[in-house]
Amino acid sequence: MTFEPLLAAPLAVRFHVATVLPAAVLGAVLLARPKGTPAHRLLGKIWLLLMVVTSFSTFFIHDLKTVGTFSPIHLLSLYVIFGSVPAIRAARRGDIRAHRAHVAGMYFGGIVVAGLFTLVPGRVMGRMIFDGGSGIASSITVSVVSLLLVAAGALALREGGWAGRFGTAFRRR
Repeated sequence: MTFEPLLAAPLAVRFHVATVLPAAVLGAVLLARPKGTPAHRLLGKIWLLLMVVTSFSTFFIHDLKTVGTFSPIHLLSLYVIFGSVPAIRAARRGDIRAHRAHVAGMYFGGIVVAGLFTLVPGRVMGRMIFDGGSGIASSITVSVVSLLLVAAGALALREGGWAGRFGTAFRRR
């Protein structure tokens, strides 16, 4: 693993990484810890701010150009930006089930799915992980990153109340 691709990346990419990494860690902590506490509320506000800032920062990054200068990842950014409003409204009106579904969806889409897109070879994070390391070190790094993304995805699915739906959807009848 090497940090050279990140250090050489445009300012928008470095800013994006500086906001998304704490959002990823803080979001996982929030999903795993008890809900409704004063600490949860405070950290949740910080997390949501990080997610919205991170999402806005993607509009200054144009590595994957599929529609003009935009890519499918920008749709996830819009989802997070516009999904933050109903998440806040649900929490304020006490609809915790809807709030959990919104924030878990934002975490799953904005962190897990978008995170998988960053590992595409040729992108900054992909080059950080796949370039500059020995075969064994690179394999271990990829395994750890993949495991963390899968664990974060499973946590978001569980907290969003979707785990049961996916479990029953694939059972034989």
